[in-house]
Amino acid sequence: MARRESAAAGPGSRALIVDLIRSAGPISRAELVQATGLTQPTISIIVRRLIDDGVVRETGATVSTGGKPRILLVINSHAAYGVGIHVAADAFTCVVTDTRGGTVGRQLVARPVGEKPDAAVDRLAALHRDVTEGLGLLPQSVAGLAVVGPGPVDVAQGRFLALPGLEDWAELDLRDALAERLGVPVLIDSDAAAAAVGEFWGRQVSRERTFGCLYMNSAIGSGVVLDGALHRGAGSNAGKIGHVAVVRDGRSCHCGNHGCLEQYAAPGVLAEQARSMPALAARLDIRPEDPDARAFDILARAAIYGDGEAYALLDASARLLAEGAVTLANIWDLDTLVLAGPGFAVAGSIYVTQIRHYLSRRAYSRQIHGVQVDLSSNPRDSAAVGGAALVLQGAVAPGHGPKVTAPE
Repeated sequence: MARRESAAAGPGSRALIVDLIRSAGPISRAELVQATGLTQPTISIIVRRLIDDGVVRETGATVSTGGKPRILLVINSHAAYGVGIHVAADAFTCVVTDTRGGTVGRQLVARPVGEKPDAAVDRLAALHRDVTEGLGLLPQSVAGLAVVGPGPVDVAQGRFLALPGLEDWAELDLRDALAERLGVPVLIDSDAAAAAVGEFWGRQVSRERTFGCLYMNSAIGSGVVLDGALHRGAGSNAGKIGHVAVVRDGRSCHCGNHGCLEQYAAPGVLAEQARSMPALAARLDIRPEDPDARAFDILARAAIYGDGEAYALLDASARLLAEGAVTLANIWDLDTLVLAGPGFAVAGSIYVTQIRHYLSRRAYSRQIHGVQVDLSSNPRDSAAVGGAALVLQGAVAPGHGPKVTAPE
């Protein structure tokens, strides 16, 4: 498999032009000529095809300075819709976005404990139908469905290999099963990779940026977008920053390593630490039977509102994650980093502050350029939104995203 999404075949590719209009629009044909170095006739041909396909539309004109006013181009937000479903052990979150990444629908459904894989596939298919039909979307307007969750993921075969709490999915051909039920293109991918593409797409980030996303849910991962394309690695599982060792000969991890970042900074670890502190747990009403996600949200909220013990736990996690962010920034020479995922939904400000502090003082290229660090505008749904972005990128900008084709 390619080291990243197959790059556009040449500078005149559809993917390149779509990416420029997406990130820089409204933009004129003349500006596209200047940005790409292509001839005016070549740009005109590509743009005409995009307009005919409904991906791009003309909008207004520039003020004339003596010549003919230049017609401006933007992405048609209604050209296609993407559907992303984020899989967690206890729930499925479905999000629908338009072509520009705007959320047009969302639904969360609980997943019964012990639900069998086949029943879960039926539930996923029903969720897709309920949301798209409820929004009144025509079948031909839906570019496809991406189901995303924690890795490792076999993207080529369309299956999750080791979902926490859902280990019985390892033998499930999820992509083919869903495509057969729904009759739409289906992608299976990791939540961190999806979040990276979603943030890149929805924020209209320029393809010239070296863009990174740090994702925290039950696990910790990352994604990097280079020249508009997600870097994937040999097996499409790049970016597992949570499995970088931060403590020599530390706690054993399910990945086979020891001292992994995830074992010291992930939400579940902090929830367990809070439970081991009786006074703190009693004060915050964190019960032994509470799911880790709920316990962590309670702990994070207390930290934000000034509880000293809660803040100390969150601050220690943030400092370790900042170490990981420095590693990520140094490896890729990032100029932009976004924090996404449910782990940043409540106390994201604590993490942003520490990561900015560490990068400003320890990033290798800090004397040449800074690293812009932002918090996702929708941390909880970022993976589902990213799943929708994955199918949209593959459908309207082929070459920069995964290949999206209708099932046979």
